[in-house]
Amino acid sequence: MAVGGVGSSLLLMSGVVVTVGLCRRLARRRLRSRPLLFAFLVEMFSTFQICACTNELSLLGNVEPKPHTALTLTYGFTVLHGLSLAGSTCNPCGTLQPMWGGGTSLRMGGLKIAAQFVAAVLARVFMHFIWSLEMAEPHLGALSQGCSSPMQTTEIQAFCIELLFSVVFQLAVLQAESVNPKYRVHLIALLITMLVYAGGNLTGAIFNPALAFSLHADCFYDKFLSYSLVYWLAPCLGTILVVFIWDEIFPRKS
Repeated sequence: MAVGGVGSSLLLMSGVVVTVGLCRRLARRRLRSRPLLFAFLVEMFSTFQICACTNELSLLGNVEPKPHTALTLTYGFTVLHGLSLAGSTCNPCGTLQPMWGGGTSLRMGGLKIAAQFVAAVLARVFMHFIWSLEMAEPHLGALSQGCSSPMQTTEIQAFCIELLFSVVFQLAVLQAESVNPKYRVHLIALLITMLVYAGGNLTGAIFNPALAFSLHADCFYDKFLSYSLVYWLAPCLGTILVVFIWDEIFPRKS
């Protein structure tokens, strides 16, 4: 793939980030008096950014040199998301965690999870429309791939990998809460990049149910049970384990 192709993808993703930033700022100015609608839209805009950018990044996995370019882009955009989407979880597991621990009401948590899945669908529709225009090299033939089969191992192994990665990620997020925000975003981005490097060739290392649906909706349609177990149930189960470990085991040790 030519460098120009990468440049066009970077330009597209930058446009998404800027647009989402403007939408979040507008929501803050106009909807502060309507907290439920404000929370829904901000979470939806934020999740849309992550899903749209990750859909585009998925087309750049074969850019040379491999896998350095893809990992560098993963790290860079994860840092960008962390800096620009402060206050949003963009992950149903990240919302489920405070819900399970009692820190978020069922109503607010359910609203945010609904916003995340709505954003996942909107991001997929938007990116497929952009790809259909085939205005950039990475988009040529992107829609003809169908299910890209991110699961390159057995279902049991894939389930365990996504569960483990979810536990590691959620524990790291909790542990990093006391770290200075300008350093925390880089630590989280480095962890995500390491997990993608370790398990990306086996499951995609997604550990985000909404993002998984946005990336691989065709696979959910073809093999709903398998993909829902690996990409929905496993991360959520990992989150529940984290809540138990954090609330029950760590306090006793301290």
